[in-house]
Amino acid sequence: MALRATQSTARMAATLRRVARPFSTDAVVESDYKRGEIGKVSGIPEEHLSRKVIIYSPARTATQQGSGKLGKWKINFLSTLKSQTFFLPSISFVISYESNDMFVRWENPLMGWTSTGDPYANVGDSALSFDSEDAAKSFADRHGWDYTVKKPKTPLLKPKSYSDNFKWKGNPQPEK
Repeated sequence: MALRATQSTARMAATLRRVARPFSTDAVVESDYKRGEIGKVSGIPEEHLSRKVIIYSPARTATQQGSGKLGKWKINFLSTLKSQTFFLPSISFVISYESNDMFVRWENPLMGWTSTGDPYANVGDSALSFDSEDAAKSFADRHGWDYTVKKPKTPLLKPKSYSDNFKWKGNPQPEK
């Protein structure tokens, strides 16, 4: 039985090797897309084609100062509508809605979590990640979104000696 499983696995691997090909530059199709052309044919509703987005590079994780997010670029969607919150005692939960009722927000009375009717409210945090700023700009252009690029702030590191960590940092003490 184990021999049969090994043979079938080997046959499957050989087939996959023949079918699969490594990623290369000739596999990428370059084409000249007009602004917003992809968005129109992708099935995105018309009201979402004129969304505004922010393109940014996320900061390092504060707890570990890890480098996993460095060099990545993300897209976050902005809601240009003003929200209003009302408490309805008869229904016993809070309803927050945008001024033209396009995106509805509400608070769960049990857990206190906020929900939204905006399908793009949380997309940028997890899904839209790019390796370069230009790739993110190109993606936003092809979908017809107006974008603002938020450049990352780079800290100015001053070279200093290790002994500076142990120097007195307060006011000079008068000699007695």
